Amino acid sequence: MAASERSRPSLFWPLAAIVIPPVSLLAKITVTGAEKLPRTGAYVVAPNHYSEFDPLIVAIAVFRSGRLPRFMAKDSLFRVPVLGWILRKTGMIPVARASSASAAKQTLTQSRELVENGRGVIVYPEGTLTRDPGMWPMRGKSGAVRLALTGDIPLIPMAQWGTQQIMGRYQKGLSLWPLRKRVRVLIGDPVDLSDLRGHAGDPGVLNIATERLMDAITALLEELRDEKAPDKRWNPGDHGQKETGRLDS
Repeated sequence: MAASERSRPSLFWPLAAIVIPPVSLLAKITVTGAEKLPRTGAYVVAPNHYSEFDPLIVAIAVFRSGRLPRFMAKDSLFRVPVLGWILRKTGMIPVARASSASAAKQTLTQSRELVENGRGVIVYPEGTLTRDPGMWPMRGKSGAVRLALTGDIPLIPMAQWGTQQIMGRYQKGLSLWPLRKRVRVLIGDPVDLSDLRGHAGDPGVLNIATERLMDAITALLEELRDEKAPDKRWNPGDHGQKETGRLDS
């Protein structure tokens, strides 16, 4: 059943009771394509990212779809008192800035644990808020596809739009009025990586897979926005912008 995972007692219950009511007061969230999220087993969800508020929207969308929302989080957060305990108890996945060799080993461990525990994880392929002036998805990093390819895990693209009315990119504070602003979430079909299986360590393959993922996310966002994205994806390096906050470099 769709709600089987979230129906089991867990720390998510009190967290949901705390988080969902105030977010629902600010955002009228509609989720389309929830049936495309696997009912059971491991998965990687990859959303677009343009607001500090949108992880809450994504988490609620996943929760409504019958799965428990788990994110990748910087390993330093796991050492923070109380917060670290919550992260561990809810099955969040630590990720560290590391060399390619240790990162590959970490990815192997993480993907194996996802498969063994039948858990899903939310990974922002951009790693930080998009720098694109029009808030379209920018160039992606390989973390999400590396995780999916290593464990042969379904890679699910997701797009959301409307969150900027609540908290714009780099905005300090929330726009509280009017309440119940419309936020739409669209979940897409799994990205086809079947021809790339077994090559998670090949940089060229990772680039191809990442482009497929970013194309899929962009297509979903085009549908939500009812407009066409720029032909060329924004690359911060081409514009002298430093990419900070990366979790999957």
